[in-house]
Amino acid sequence: MYCGGLVMCTRFVYNGKDTIIGFNFDIDLSVWTHKVIEEKNRFYIGIKMSDSSYHSFHGVNKNGNVGTLLYVNGNEKGKYSNAPKCCTISDLTESFIKGVITLDDVLNIVQNNRIVYAPDATMQAMLSDKKGRVLIIEPGLGYRLEKAQYSLITNYSILSPEITKPYIVSGDDRFERADELLKHCNDSFSVAEAFQILKSVKQEGIWATRVSFVYSVNENRVYYVENNDFEHILKYEFNNSPDLIITSGKKVKDRER
Repeated sequence: MYCGGLVMCTRFVYNGKDTIIGFNFDIDLSVWTHKVIEEKNRFYIGIKMSDSSYHSFHGVNKNGNVGTLLYVNGNEKGKYSNAPKCCTISDLTESFIKGVITLDDVLNIVQNNRIVYAPDATMQAMLSDKKGRVLIIEPGLGYRLEKAQYSLITNYSILSPEITKPYIVSGDDRFERADELLKHCNDSFSVAEAFQILKSVKQEGIWATRVSFVYSVNENRVYYVENNDFEHILKYEFNNSPDLIITSGKKVKDRER
């Protein structure tokens, strides 16, 4: 489901003068079909599922909700169950991205229900809102609500690092590299700096970075690139204006819808 195996997704939230979110989406094209989808109130990386629909497990709502799922080695306590008072991390994340529920709603759900993996994948979530609050949810392990200068997650447990430490891929230092860059940033942290960090941890090969997006809360805009083409940044605004391709800071052309 969406990310698995040697997947290398990265997500962060930085709270400065602006709240800026960055996400690298890495996926095997032979396994999963995806496309960037732009709607009036939602921007997301659609993942084609068994119902032939494109689901929003990684995206941004006009109201400032940003949700992403990241593959993690699973634990038995988070195993899928359809028992009463159980809620899958995928359904919860998609509802948040759709704007059906707020971060406070999600917090209430995780406090009063058992959060489990989807039937076909083990995932953890990072959800954030326009206030810069961040909720990390790891099925079977719990959750953390925070508003720090920055929050960062890759594909290993934040709440119980020792659980996933044995599964760290040799040479995978994305968390350490991103963390080192983020800790030296200041309140003027910008969209451009966010892209620099995403570029520094981009992946190539089978599990290459297919989409990188940055969301500015103050601007209420999403900037994104596809297939590591960081020289051509696409921009999406929730006021239905056309996307623009930007090269070296210059607007080049309207993107066809």
